[in-house]
Amino acid sequence: MMITLLWQSVMVVLVYFLIFFMVATAIRNNSIVDMGWGPGFVTVTLFAYFNAGFYTFRATVALLLVTVWGLRLAYHIIRRNWGEPEDFRYANWRREWGKWVIPRAFFQVFMLQGVFMLVVASPVLLIQASSRSGFGFLDAAGVLVWLTGFYFEAVGDQQLRDFKKDPANKGKIIRHGLWKYTRHPNYFGEATMWWGLWLMALSVPAGWTGVLGPVTITWLLVFVSGIPMLEKKYRGRADFEAYAAKTSAFIPWFPKKTVE
Repeated sequence: MMITLLWQSVMVVLVYFLIFFMVATAIRNNSIVDMGWGPGFVTVTLFAYFNAGFYTFRATVALLLVTVWGLRLAYHIIRRNWGEPEDFRYANWRREWGKWVIPRAFFQVFMLQGVFMLVVASPVLLIQASSRSGFGFLDAAGVLVWLTGFYFEAVGDQQLRDFKKDPANKGKIIRHGLWKYTRHPNYFGEATMWWGLWLMALSVPAGWTGVLGPVTITWLLVFVSGIPMLEKKYRGRADFEAYAAKTSAFIPWFPKKTVE
């Protein structure tokens, strides 16, 4: 069941990102791929849920968690980016790739993101592919971890949005709320949610192999496309360097009291 479901999920994700690629090419804005990140997980999880057809309580809870996360994230990104020009990261790649922008965007942006989506979603796919019923300690612990992550991502996003609304904060760096304890509460929250879903997957056969999902999203956020790319444009600014010197980059912790 798992192998069949995996290959079918590959096709679903391929078609999904192919549609986004065609739209992005038509409007010359590859950053719309970010809008498709959350809904993509909802799409492949829904497909796996109904295609597997086991409808266990665990599978239903996992589907609901992914749906709540994916739709909230999509709403947040669409609300933030609607009507805005192409994100600076994708705009830089467009300039760097020149005449090769279309094929490179297809493989390095859209298809690559599809691959990462399948890997990250592996705990959920394992849950959907299992007929094992019940809802035990690991499942409950997974939900609690997921709720913690959702809190950090949703509240962190809201605090940042409120901060940016105030004209007096233009050009400044947010340092209060959850941002006092981590420079990226939203990234920490996203990774934490997938660790929670992996804990739930431990209740099904071979569920431990789904650890590749949370490991991958954590690695991407901390070392690849998350923190490094976002903080690159702030490096060298005195206010950011002071903030970074006393505030944890990822895992929330109390800020250092003094900075030399």
